[in-house]
Amino acid sequence: MTTKSSPRPCILSTLLWLLSICLPLQALAAPGFTLEQIRNFPFPEALVAAERGSRVAWVENDRGRRNVWVASGPQFTPRQLTPYAEDDGQEITSLAISPDGNSVVYVRGGEHGANWDGGLPANPTSNPAGTKVEIWYVPFAGGVPARIAEGDWPVIAPDGRRIAFIKDGAAWVASISAEPDPKRLFTIRGTTQSPTWSPDGDRLAFVSSRGSHSLVGIYTDERTPIQWLAPSFSRDVSPRWSADGKSVAYVRLPGRGGPPRPMLDFPPQPWAIWVADAASGAGREVWRSGPTLRDSYDGGPFEWAADDRIVFRSYHDGWQHLYSVSRSGGAPVALTPGEYMVEEVFLSTDRKLLFFSANHGDGAQDKDRRHLFRVGTAGGAVRQLTSGDGLEWSPVVTGDGHLVFTGSTAQRPPLVSVQPLNGGRARTLKPESIPADHPAAQLVSPKSVSFTADDGTIAYGQLFEPKGGGKHPAVVYVHGGPRRQMLLGWHPMEYYSNDYAVNQYLVSRGYAVLSVNYRLGVGYGHAFQLPPRAGRRGGSEYKDIQAAGRFLQSLPNVDADRIGIYGGSYGGYLTAMALANDSDLFKVGVDIHGVHNWVTHLNFEEMLARSRFDLPTDADQAVEAAWRASPVSTIAGWRSPVLLIHGDDDRNVAVSETVDLVQRLQQQEGVEFETLNLPDETHGILRYSNVLKMNAATVEFLERYLRPRR
Repeated sequence: MTTKSSPRPCILSTLLWLLSICLPLQALAAPGFTLEQIRNFPFPEALVAAERGSRVAWVENDRGRRNVWVASGPQFTPRQLTPYAEDDGQEITSLAISPDGNSVVYVRGGEHGANWDGGLPANPTSNPAGTKVEIWYVPFAGGVPARIAEGDWPVIAPDGRRIAFIKDGAAWVASISAEPDPKRLFTIRGTTQSPTWSPDGDRLAFVSSRGSHSLVGIYTDERTPIQWLAPSFSRDVSPRWSADGKSVAYVRLPGRGGPPRPMLDFPPQPWAIWVADAASGAGREVWRSGPTLRDSYDGGPFEWAADDRIVFRSYHDGWQHLYSVSRSGGAPVALTPGEYMVEEVFLSTDRKLLFFSANHGDGAQDKDRRHLFRVGTAGGAVRQLTSGDGLEWSPVVTGDGHLVFTGSTAQRPPLVSVQPLNGGRARTLKPESIPADHPAAQLVSPKSVSFTADDGTIAYGQLFEPKGGGKHPAVVYVHGGPRRQMLLGWHPMEYYSNDYAVNQYLVSRGYAVLSVNYRLGVGYGHAFQLPPRAGRRGGSEYKDIQAAGRFLQSLPNVDADRIGIYGGSYGGYLTAMALANDSDLFKVGVDIHGVHNWVTHLNFEEMLARSRFDLPTDADQAVEAAWRASPVSTIAGWRSPVLLIHGDDDRNVAVSETVDLVQRLQQQEGVEFETLNLPDETHGILRYSNVLKMNAATVEFLERYLRPRR
């Protein structure tokens, strides 16, 4: 960690500061638990179910040791299936169970949440031998995992004996349980993506991405030419087979190019649903979106359901909802009307029912929770399946009629649970995996709050209030994304569950914490998610961060002169904005892998490559807006101390953003800053040891300037 401080403090102040940091943190505020205790639990994710029978699998990250766990009904007794015992930063993704439930396939390695280079190996341990991205197989009944091949994105065939996968931008096939012997299926132009088996397993639909456009094709065998489906100059994606294997539905988007669009507005993304005959390739449009921004394609669920209905997600009515349309065309049916957001979706094996999570329910604060629901693919009443003060997400349904999901509360970290579909109480699996010293009983229940920015926008958040009277220091926490929503409990995403743990720890230390759901986030409707002049178009969302700080100042139990701020990714950006624009309000900050200069994201090189005359009409205004929305443009007003944290293999926000800011702060008179570089670490902070290092540095830095007075 490096430090710069100016001007030099007096000798007495230095001695007092050294004395304070040498005291144990627990001695200063005597909390009932440590940072490691609140973070020390296995995080479950990637829950999947076999198409037949009663078998489920999921991934657990237990202090950096990632493993596959499985359970089968009716008892659903969990057991660990893989033997990985090191905090080595190797992800487990693409988890799948064969249709018969006998085989489990997964990918180990890479960083699949990346904006770029996600298919490349990640090596956060700086292993001299390097790492790989590999596909593995293990019997559901147990055994030693077997490596199938280097590659990614495996899809199990209906017979359960083969997988199709992607390697070096091409489609490959390999056996699962026998000698793998991987084989490249075909050689064509472009990059192959989204392999999808036909119901009989004899053909493979796929997407061939060719830069400006993409095609959907069907591969049959090495002697049969590839059948292209209604080829055009559009971008065709997401192929889905009909149940009889005779047709393929897919999404059609406009091809790239055309006159440059205005840069200061969010451009609409119109799209259409096409259905093509798998034998002849002839296709036709069965539905087309409207032209408005609300009608734009969002990449959400797209499924071929029973009775030849196609299910999709849209913001058409201002909220993120499910619709279905007949393959023969006609008006779509709104399946989930109401002022709430549909998130994860599971289609039942018979393709007649949709199970989904949503920020909806009968509770007054359910807008900031997740519960589970069911609806028919042709329409009908929506049935609520879970309720209460907890959160539930990732629904899957077994063949014997059990709903399996992940859930948490404000106090209890996430656990996998099972609940009979025909009625009965949910039962958590592996409750003993949460350590006995986990401080669940000492955690507070945050409450939903709202506050108004100076432009009239209402923003939202969760307020964590400390125990005890008097005036408390406070911290604004800012999530990343920005398409995220912080909730009233342990979060469905591990990254944000970690931040929830830090927030609870700060509360135990005597801080009030306000977790902000600012505009650009999800959960509060289309107008909130895509507001004018946000992001690089003007940074209007920062007004919500200002409003959050002022809201804290207005609380009778908050010391208005001791408010700090921290956040990661987009939250790091907004933290830097706060320190550059409002150092009088935010006295200290921790900026974790944030964006600092929007101008570098405008992609002018690509536009100029087409023609130096063919620029958007508002190009000059867009550059000015991007600059004014960047923390570096107002760095002259930056006076508050800051800790900058970044992994230097970040594939979501380039580490150069922080390198550049460091150079600028070195030229800024009177700003104290420190840095923490995590070599070879990615945006997701893959190693548990690095997570603990980041958490400890964040808390220590905030405490140094905001510590409760005793």
